[in-house]
Amino acid sequence: MTKDDIALASRLADAAGAAIRPFFRAVFETERKGDSSPVTEADRAAEAAMRQILDAERPDDAIIGEEYGEKPGTSGKQWVLDPIDGTTSFIAGRPIFGTLIALLEGGFPVIGVIDQPIAKERWTGVMGRCTTFNGQPVKTRPCPKLDEAILASTSPHLFTDHDADHFMKLAKQTETRRMIWGGDCYNYGLLASGHIDLVCESGLKLHDFAALVPIVEGAGGHMCDWQGDPLHAASDGRVVAIGDSARVEDVLVAMGVG
Repeated sequence: MTKDDIALASRLADAAGAAIRPFFRAVFETERKGDSSPVTEADRAAEAAMRQILDAERPDDAIIGEEYGEKPGTSGKQWVLDPIDGTTSFIAGRPIFGTLIALLEGGFPVIGVIDQPIAKERWTGVMGRCTTFNGQPVKTRPCPKLDEAILASTSPHLFTDHDADHFMKLAKQTETRRMIWGGDCYNYGLLASGHIDLVCESGLKLHDFAALVPIVEGAGGHMCDWQGDPLHAASDGRVVAIGDSARVEDVLVAMGVG
């Protein structure tokens, strides 16, 4: 990881945002993919714009993209791209989706970007550095007790029955009157900035969570799988983000997995 990598991640976000903005709250084509999830012209245009830059400037780096698949590389670096995380929110005209960009080395995320191109909000996380929001450092907030925590998750429909049982065990021990549904990657940015305390999800793919890890952890939080292990390229997609690292064991125990 170099300073050039960090600058490149920012330019990729700029390119994706420029491709997305003309489609927002406009007329565009939408299709269903094989897994029934939606994809739009904006998703494809944004990923194509990022890949064009990477192909020209980093031909030896691998690329893993949600829309255009995997391109192998020889440099040991992998760029993981999700052009619009929260496509349903995008289609509905809700500016709480985001472009996710991650750089992996050795299978672990070392750079992460969440970019909200409509509000022009950007979280950038770099391993070993403080996370920034629009260039200014941000920190997660303390959470003295689990029953004071605000918990967020994208949708109850994304949990299997088994995973939903563990999630509800956690939910029952948090501030249930202030629980947040929806938000996709935006929730993790809010957690990094100290506005919410927990995010718990399952069924995520690498492009859904890779960029989030350096952002949450660079802000003083913690991200892991449901067994408490670090997230990496082979993780199973069950993730928890915790703003106050002192609550990690409490969260895992509450879920019945710690």
